[in-house]
Amino acid sequence: NGVEVDLTFNEEQKAIDVRAFTKSLGVTGVEMEALTAVSTAALTIYDMCKSVTKDIRIGDVHLRAKTGGQSGNWKSEITPEEPSQN
Repeated sequence: NGVEVDLTFNEEQKAIDVRAFTKSLGVTGVEMEALTAVSTAALTIYDMCKSVTKDIRIGDVHLRAKTGGQSGNWKSEITPEEPSQN
């Protein structure tokens, strides 16, 4: 059981990509834990950077894939959005 959060600086888009990987031996899934981890990391980054600029956007938080659980395996067909160029 556990959660791993990965932060990657995307220099081309001037963005930080946040990903969370969760694992559980339980019967129920841990999708909400993964989404919460990503959201919390993004909010923490905002809090730490707001003194430099308030022009920060948090976006495109979604589940990319899951394996196991009652509903089985699933992979998103959604393409991550590009940051606005404004």
